[in-house]
Amino acid sequence: MEAEGFWVRRAVKVNLSQDEKRQIGKTSAPRPSVDMVALHLARGELLALEAKSYADTPGVKLAQMQEEHELPTGRFKLFTSERYRSIVLARLKQDLVEAGMALPEMQVRLGLIAGKVNQGQSQAIRELMEARGWLFWSPDDIKAKQQAAQNEKA
Repeated sequence: MEAEGFWVRRAVKVNLSQDEKRQIGKTSAPRPSVDMVALHLARGELLALEAKSYADTPGVKLAQMQEEHELPTGRFKLFTSERYRSIVLARLKQDLVEAGMALPEMQVRLGLIAGKVNQGQSQAIRELMEARGWLFWSPDDIKAKQQAAQNEKA
């Protein structure tokens, strides 16, 4: 992502207030963490990315991404709980703006970088993510981006 002009931060903690925790139904929850935040200032693009490798599992499954939960549950909370997602992403943006790391008019776009996807489900997951306005990188996308970066160095 940095090769594409993004500023990147990893494991970004989101500072939810007690009231925000109450709103999501988890008053004793630890601070949420977003795996990667990427900002491309020239394009006005602000991404909140979850990275899932699942090397020793069948990978990300479409059914997991289609789940909907009132209370944040499971590995894909940002994707499966609308209330949790809206509160966490709004607070993330507020934290970044207050720190001078993002502009107030920027919108946060959610995304998933999947190192492994259950057999044959990459396209269906991509379609689901695109329909919701989210970014999705499949294992093939990751390989292509790595190859392109290596070719630029050569």
